[in-house]
Amino acid sequence: MKKLIYAIAFCLCIFKANAQQDTLNKTTLTLAALYNSNVSYYGQATTEKLPYVLVNTTLRLPLGIYFSAGSYKLLNYGPIVSETDLGIGYDYDFSTKLTAGIGYTHSFFPTNSQLLRASNENNLNLSVNYEWPWFKSSLSTDYAFGKEQDVFVSLTNSKEISLWSLFKDKGQISIEPAFELSTGTRHFIETYLVQKEKHANNGKAPNSPGNSGQNTSTTVTIANTDFQVLSYNFKLPLTFSRANYMAEASAQFSILGKHNEAELKSQQAFFGLAFYYQF
Repeated sequence: MKKLIYAIAFCLCIFKANAQQDTLNKTTLTLAALYNSNVSYYGQATTEKLPYVLVNTTLRLPLGIYFSAGSYKLLNYGPIVSETDLGIGYDYDFSTKLTAGIGYTHSFFPTNSQLLRASNENNLNLSVNYEWPWFKSSLSTDYAFGKEQDVFVSLTNSKEISLWSLFKDKGQISIEPAFELSTGTRHFIETYLVQKEKHANNGKAPNSPGNSGQNTSTTVTIANTDFQVLSYNFKLPLTFSRANYMAEASAQFSILGKHNEAELKSQQAFFGLAFYYQF
């Protein structure tokens, strides 16, 4: 609880320190609906395919602070919501080329969630973006904590390419190929393996009374906790945008770094559809 209070206080302190530097922007409300063929956690995915839909709302105030709320639903797991997120953050433009942001998100998971990230209910994010003459670089650092504690660092280089305009320059089609390198620790794997073992044993611990031991689940092991390369990710989103909305189709191919867990696929392809509307 103390970490939650410190994270929120940190966000608000930054907001207060810069509150008078940007007064021209207007308040916006953005609604989003997304579909993806599988869940990706820093490019990592389990051997079990988990397609999902997501709805999200983000309220952004003129001074750069924003509030967000969203819900995930795994399409092959029952009628209940699989995850709900609440977030707060602050973005600041140092110049037309350099921007930075800080954000905090708390996630709510159902009991015995099979998601990789379920052990890290809280996430504190710091990001920096810089526009070079030929491409954009984004450096993102995440401190994820809850039942476990992990640190992730991702570096992304991308280039937006405008293909053509429609409707007398009111609509635009573009692509933004990107390469992302994700690194970090992997404590979250331990909790995932324990939950998978319990699920295979109908909710009982691996060696508890009443468990016959006859199951097909894998043995629970402690994951390597060293800071290491998690994945190499190649992304290609295709977007159509107008003044108030944007539609997107995206493809991603991920290759994992060295790992020992058979539950994670070494290579994975993702496909997504998204629609955003801003008031």
